[in-house]
Amino acid sequence: MSECIFCSIARGKSQSTKIYENRNMLVFMDTKPITPGHLLIIPKKHAELLTELEDELVGELFRVAKKMATALKKSKLKCRGVNYILADGTEAGQEIFHVHLHVIPRYRSDGFWLHMPPKYENETSREDLEQVAAKIRFYSED
Repeated sequence: MSECIFCSIARGKSQSTKIYENRNMLVFMDTKPITPGHLLIIPKKHAELLTELEDELVGELFRVAKKMATALKKSKLKCRGVNYILADGTEAGQEIFHVHLHVIPRYRSDGFWLHMPPKYENETSREDLEQVAAKIRFYSED
C-alpha cells in the first residue's frame, strides 16, 4: 500500500507550498483552490477521521485554523470571511483519508456556496428531534 499523500507532504517527500508548520500541524496551499488563499491544515500524525485524532490534536487543529483565518484577514488578499470545512468520511465527501481542514477565504461574489437540500426548509417537530436526540445522548456521555 502506498503512503497517504498528506503523510508524504508532512514528511517532505511530496511537494507543497507551506504556509505554517509546528511540531504537530502543517498548513499548505490547496492545489485546487476554491478561492485565492484556500489552505489545508493537516495533523502530521496520520488519522483518517477526526474521531480517531487525540483531543489535544483536535484542539490544536482549530487553534491553527484560527491563526490562519487571522492571517488571511490581515493579508493583502482582503478576504471578507472564512469557511472551515472538514469532510469526515465518504458520505461527507471526504476524498483523501487523512484528517484535513479546509480554510477557505471568502470574497464578495466569489461564486462558492454550500447549498442545502430541498427538505431543509421544513422545520422538524420537537417530538422527532427528541427521538433522534435520544439515540445520540447515551453515546455522548464521558
